[in-house]
Amino acid sequence: MLQTPKTPWISSFGHLQANLSYSEKSMSEAVLDTAGREQDLTALAFNGRKISFAEMASCIDSTAKAFFNMGVRPGNRVLICLPNVPQAIYCLYGLNRIGAVAAMVHPLSAVGEIVQYIEEAQCEYAVTLDQFYAKFLDVMKQRPLRKLVIARVSDELPCILPFLYRLTTERKFPKVKPAQDVALWKDFLKGSANVTEGYVFDKDCRTEAVVLFSGGTTGVSKGIMLSDYNFNALALQTATMADEEVWHSKMLAAMPVFHGFGLGVCIHTMMFTGGTSILVPRFNVKSYADLIRKHRPNFIAGVPTLFEAIARNTYLDGVDLSCLRGVFSGGDSLSVELKKKFDSFLKEHHSRVRVREGYGTTECVTASCLTPHDKEKEGSIGIPYPDMYFRICNPGTEEELPYGQEGEICIAGPTVMIGYINHEEENASTLHTDENGIVWLHTGDLGIMDDEGFIYFRQRIKRMIVTSGYNVYPSQIENVLDAHKAVRMSCVIGVPDPYKMQKIKAFVVLNEGYSDSPELREDILAHCKKFVAKYAMPYEVEVRDDLPKTLVGKVAYTKLS
Repeated sequence: MLQTPKTPWISSFGHLQANLSYSEKSMSEAVLDTAGREQDLTALAFNGRKISFAEMASCIDSTAKAFFNMGVRPGNRVLICLPNVPQAIYCLYGLNRIGAVAAMVHPLSAVGEIVQYIEEAQCEYAVTLDQFYAKFLDVMKQRPLRKLVIARVSDELPCILPFLYRLTTERKFPKVKPAQDVALWKDFLKGSANVTEGYVFDKDCRTEAVVLFSGGTTGVSKGIMLSDYNFNALALQTATMADEEVWHSKMLAAMPVFHGFGLGVCIHTMMFTGGTSILVPRFNVKSYADLIRKHRPNFIAGVPTLFEAIARNTYLDGVDLSCLRGVFSGGDSLSVELKKKFDSFLKEHHSRVRVREGYGTTECVTASCLTPHDKEKEGSIGIPYPDMYFRICNPGTEEELPYGQEGEICIAGPTVMIGYINHEEENASTLHTDENGIVWLHTGDLGIMDDEGFIYFRQRIKRMIVTSGYNVYPSQIENVLDAHKAVRMSCVIGVPDPYKMQKIKAFVVLNEGYSDSPELREDILAHCKKFVAKYAMPYEVEVRDDLPKTLVGKVAYTKLS
């Protein structure tokens, strides 16, 4: 029997029909249509500057012309190595306007990683900030580019701030030397004057629009091809699933543009719905709190480490958060204890909302499942987005499992990726087409579905620990550890063992007022014994000042040993 959630849907692919009506336009067409209707509204807010939809549309068009003048053509991929700055938005939609593809990567990536991204996506052009100029010169020694465009934060600041920023910050960066293969952003834009027509491409919305990078199911970084239709569908689904007025709202865009959550929800959903994205180029708790005070956003989204940092600092003491219509957590597992802690924080600050946990993968842009606003179940990541279909299968097979039985989470719907770039073997193992012509994404994640359609995430299959023949899920032990009064955050890993295959080791960061001692570690282990089976008990608790993080703020458990 097929696992059908309480509100079944009919898909938009194959011979079936969708509940929502999705835009068949390109991403840039959809956003420029919005800009035409909402010309005077603020699209982007950046370091005190407000950029209207009309101004943003003009900048997108100029950027499109400049890329076309530089030689970029439909189907070409351009590496965009930028934080959350306005130029990243202009590049995303400007490239889309001429039928080219934005390959979004983290600007803090190492030289070798950037070389790999360039080769993976076959990029001949790149855009980055001046502070990464020296790094890109090293990149170009290994993998030459036709043109590297260097943008500056000061180019997008208001009033006297550009002068002050250049004086205090940009002067510390290596001086950019324009050359045949290097251009400053302002000089790059001058090329737009050479293009008056023939640059706008009539784009098929089902073709590649954006490349994001992910580890994939083998752990090797791969370029994920996503279409305009994927992003436009996500925007409408998110607006529908929010259950609050998203149109013309404000979102604090702290999630980065090279991440599906940041690009798909914090940017494209806001631009698609006539909202405002308050750009946060670099996260720190104090500046984040200042932006909340100043802008009073309606929506905030982040990974669990962001919410943990906010809750344990005093920067928002006394701040009224009644402006919030939605708080969304994704990108990593939100522990039960942290959710309780942040829900209490929100209530204390006069917010009527609670944290709504979501789930998704970059292979379907980002969120495809979200906790409803009016019903939550402890430990659940919610119910599928409109027109997204989940089923739980016996890992590595098409065999669908009954309600309540654990297996691999598989997803179908309008946001599922086109595929990985030039990795046909992994495409074949990740994307399976059923007898009805519906493509299912096999996520590599373990989970359960109950009979009301609520999904429960258990663990990455690869992160599962096998000890003495038993399967152990680190997230379950981490939930227990986080409930100890002394523990701020935790991470559990498997360590090789000649007898058990793996044994369990726990790493913890302590709350303020607690210090490491043998007695405290014994107390933490005693706490675990009350809730954890003997075979799953950590053999050791190691106290750390902090836990290593990935570039998007997840705990980097692979770096622990």
